[in-house]
Amino acid sequence: MAHRVGRTRWRRFAAVLVPGVAACTALGIATAQGVLAASFFISGEKFQITADKLTASGFSLYSMVDVTREHEPVPVLVTGARHAALSGLCQSVVIDIPVLGPQTLRLTGGDERPIEASNLFLDVTSQSAGQANFRGLDIGVAQGAITKGPIRPGDRDARLFDPDLPGQQAQSVSLTDVRVTAVAVSAGTFDVPGLRAVLKRGRDECF
Repeated sequence: MAHRVGRTRWRRFAAVLVPGVAACTALGIATAQGVLAASFFISGEKFQITADKLTASGFSLYSMVDVTREHEPVPVLVTGARHAALSGLCQSVVIDIPVLGPQTLRLTGGDERPIEASNLFLDVTSQSAGQANFRGLDIGVAQGAITKGPIRPGDRDARLFDPDLPGQQAQSVSLTDVRVTAVAVSAGTFDVPGLRAVLKRGRDECF
């Protein structure tokens, strides 16, 4: 039986899943043999992601602390998916350029056919969904006991990963009207049909 939820806060966690797969391209995150290293420093800059619809199988959610190059800690929620698909992607990041002022990089894709991703991880600070439907949902599972969804390589043994904190997992999830604020995205593979990137003057974010 599907678990249907609306905009309640703790269930907003699921909204972060897949849209950030294309953000990997927009932000120039380097990959090696199709897998992003788990120990990279984050820039600390936040970016926005929206999607009309998102589905994923093998879902996980757990807390972590990212670190910038200046060694500043950034608490995040890490959302993982073994496989995910989304449609109607928008990703934006605002870049403040001296003299010219703010410029917005917007990336879109997945309008004609869904974006596909595997081994996807998003580090987020906020997220929401208009509707979230779960199957095989477990809330309050110990982070170290998550099995239905993936844990990012290296996180289980990381100093800032607490295996006893509560996490969340599900066999599958379906989301609509997704909105995410993230600081990092990594994916083993991603396929973005109809990818478009535009740099616009001023602020023109996805939401």
